[in-house]
Amino acid sequence: MAEQGDTKVVQRIINELKHDDCQVRTLAMGQLTTIAAALGPERTKDELLSFLKDCVDDEDEVLEVLASQVGCLLEFIGGNEHAQILLINLESLLGAEQSKVREKAVESCKQIALVMTPEQIQEYFYPLLVRLNEATWYTPQLSLSALISTIYPHISDDKKSELRAFYNAISASPTPLVRRAASANLGSFVRVIEDEYIVSDIFPLLKSTAADDQDYVRFMAVETCIALCSKVSQEVAIEQILPFAKKLATDSAWRVRYMAANHFCDLSKGFGEATVQAEMVDIFVELLQDREGEVRSAAASQITAFCQLLSEDIIINTILPPISELANDKDEHVRASLAGDVMGLAPLLGKTKTLENLLDLFLKLLRDEFYEVRLSVISKLNGINQVVGIELLSDSLLPAITQLAEEKQWRVRLAIINFIPLLAKQLGVEFFDDKLSTLCLNWLVDSVHSIREAACKNIKELIEVFGVDWAKTSIMPKVLEFCDHPNYLFRGTTLLSASALSSVVGPEMIDSTLLPLVLRMVDDAVPNIRFKVAKTLQVMVKFADPAVTKNRIRPALETLLTDSDKDVRYYAQNAIKAIPPQAS
Repeated sequence: MAEQGDTKVVQRIINELKHDDCQVRTLAMGQLTTIAAALGPERTKDELLSFLKDCVDDEDEVLEVLASQVGCLLEFIGGNEHAQILLINLESLLGAEQSKVREKAVESCKQIALVMTPEQIQEYFYPLLVRLNEATWYTPQLSLSALISTIYPHISDDKKSELRAFYNAISASPTPLVRRAASANLGSFVRVIEDEYIVSDIFPLLKSTAADDQDYVRFMAVETCIALCSKVSQEVAIEQILPFAKKLATDSAWRVRYMAANHFCDLSKGFGEATVQAEMVDIFVELLQDREGEVRSAAASQITAFCQLLSEDIIINTILPPISELANDKDEHVRASLAGDVMGLAPLLGKTKTLENLLDLFLKLLRDEFYEVRLSVISKLNGINQVVGIELLSDSLLPAITQLAEEKQWRVRLAIINFIPLLAKQLGVEFFDDKLSTLCLNWLVDSVHSIREAACKNIKELIEVFGVDWAKTSIMPKVLEFCDHPNYLFRGTTLLSASALSSVVGPEMIDSTLLPLVLRMVDDAVPNIRFKVAKTLQVMVKFADPAVTKNRIRPALETLLTDSDKDVRYYAQNAIKAIPPQAS
């Protein structure tokens, strides 16, 4: 019967693969492994793969799924010794017009190559690359550049020589898209090629790529420079790669400068600190002052990492002035990028220099009108707190937190909630009780459920910071008063709080404070509250005294088992199953 059911499922999927609706065919194509598992290895090789060869003229959406699924068929063809037969189905997809289809086909080819022996790669995979190279249309060559580095380490020296020749040819292709693909994958080729061919083969490719007339070819050369720096000595890097790195970072096209700015630390560190300080600092300052906001933003995200390569004097006298200008940048995303990174300078400069040179900048960013800037500063406060203490920022910190707590976008409010326990730990209990406790309680009655849920978890973490005694006097009475609120959503908040707090307050407080409030809502008029009571009791049984569970929690759950609402009964049953044996 089971086999008959499987046969029907397979037949249904096969029929859907022939359906007129493209969406139906796409969904069916995603179930090839189900068909293969039912057919077995021999029929998969003889029938399914043959059928899939006839599907290569389908719509791009179908082909994209097909390209990704072929790699998943490895375990259904009778062993890795047959892996090469899957390459036949992928060959035409490697030359597809749609880039996503080609990318998925390349991924599947790489997946197949991982299980092939060197002999299989030489006999079957290498000829595939030869055919891609000889194709008259350009799209197969786009895939060729991505696959050369995959098989290069596993083939003979004469074939390696041919692959290097292939790469030279596609790097000089008259088609810009082919040159772009070669440039994009050159870094991967660098990592597998032998050191002896770096100077003779790779440096000329880097030179042609960095000088290409198309900016979307040139900007890929940045990653090649980074990969090369890890392969050659520092002296060779300075002599051969540094000129290209400087040229790319000052390129006329903003995309190229953006790529250089976004990887500036990795691009620079291979040259050694002395060369970086002599050759790269002025270029970095230019990127911080670039006319394009995207470039300035990328450079701002590299400030701390790059400054680790510099002396304290250079940081203060050369880097900080343009950084201070970025705090007034008209582009809010640049300021947000700056705020997310610049706090990391405090550990580099130490307390005295931070107070002298960075404190005003931090305070300015905390007062920024754009919420992401303020949020970025608050998210990085731990770093500056370790250096100078958070007290110096407290006067500006509170208004920033208050404004973020009242943001219309609920995700912003959610983000600031997640930082409250960290801030509380740094600011201390007195500051929290005076300035922030009301804010935390207000989140418990927020109109968005995710905020109320996060606020309950926030209360739990605050108890872990300040202790149960603090909770008894400062938080618990205010949190739990919502149990009688006329709005059932707020009564639900009490249950969320009780559930979150059960793990930190101890059995005594569960028995004396939390459990009575939960049990009062067993007969609540709203079914949603009653099943939340069951879910809360399910959590409590893990932490309550066994006698309390047996004498007070279990009877309440048994009452809920007879509830008229099926969801309530379902959660009550789950809670009873969760009761530990010693409390049964």
